[in-house]
Amino acid sequence: MTRICDIRIDDSGLPPPTAEIEQERRVAVFDLLENNSFSLPVRDGRTPPAGPYRVSLSIKDRRLVFDIRTEDDQPAAEFHLSLGPFRQVVKDYFQICESYFDAVKKLPPSQIETIDMARRGIHNEGARVVQERLEGKAEVDTDTARRLFTLICVLHFGG
Repeated sequence: MTRICDIRIDDSGLPPPTAEIEQERRVAVFDLLENNSFSLPVRDGRTPPAGPYRVSLSIKDRRLVFDIRTEDDQPAAEFHLSLGPFRQVVKDYFQICESYFDAVKKLPPSQIETIDMARRGIHNEGARVVQERLEGKAEVDTDTARRLFTLICVLHFGG
């Protein structure tokens, strides 16, 4: 079973997210749990425990931490990623999301659509960075990477 069955976001110690960011988080978690592809590759000649997996995301010591456990809560893997490669794309994503949320309140649909297309483009770039950073550690498809990027943004919001 190469999937995530549970995802937790440890945002303790971070400022509370805005209502819009909290909504993005809820949607990303729901979509991720509905449909995802996540597997752990063989590393150092060791076959990882089989999934499905419980994933906990947190920021510790200015690093993004993936704590991966089996469905019965046994440790499967843990990796710490530098936040540096995410900083610019997260910043761009928050800026375009702010524009999008403002546009929805007062602009016509054609202008909202243009901003939404730009938002999707930045989101795709974020997903690419997620896949790049997870290379050799975990294998995810594009849709899973997009949803993980959204959750990373939620963590980064206060990080």
